[in-house]
Amino acid sequence: MKTKQKIALLLLPISLLTACSTDGGVDPMLQQNQSFSDFPEVAGLSGSKPEISAPKGTPPAKLETQDIFVGSGAEAIATSVLEVHYTLMAWSSGQLVESSWDSGQTATFPLSGVILGWQQGIPGMKEGGRRLLVIPPDLGYGAQGAGGAIGPNETLIFVVDLIKVS
Repeated sequence: MKTKQKIALLLLPISLLTACSTDGGVDPMLQQNQSFSDFPEVAGLSGSKPEISAPKGTPPAKLETQDIFVGSGAEAIATSVLEVHYTLMAWSSGQLVESSWDSGQTATFPLSGVILGWQQGIPGMKEGGRRLLVIPPDLGYGAQGAGGAIGPNETLIFVVDLIKVS
C-alpha cells in the first residue's frame, strides 16, 4: 500500500468523527482489563519491524494497551504531531494488513486526526517506545469498516513505534 493510502486510512476517521473529542489522557481502566495471555505477542528488536503472533479467543470490548519498550524521549499528548512506524493486524483473521516498515517510510500526522483508539491509547507514550494497541471497533472503524482486510466491526491490532513527537 502506498504511503498516501496508508495516511489516508489513518486519517479517514477524522471526517467521520469530527464531533468526538478526548481529554488526551488514558483511563487506567482501559489498560490491563483482560489477561494478555489471549493477546497477540510482539517480538522484535527496537528499530526493526515487529513480529506479531495471531490473537486467540474473543477480542476485548475495551481498548487495551501494553508497552513493549518504554521510550525515554518527549511524551505524546492529545495535541502532538507524531512520526511513527506502525504495523496493523486484523484480529478476526490474524492477517497482517499493512506496515510502514515494509516501505521504510514513517508516517507523520496529528494525533487528533486519527481513530479514537490511537487518540486514547497513544498519549503518555514517549519517543523511542513501542506500544501494542488492541482497539475495539467502536474506537476504530466501527460498523462501516475501512475496506479490504478491515471489515465491519473489526478489532484492530496496532504495534506503534514512536519516532518523534512535536
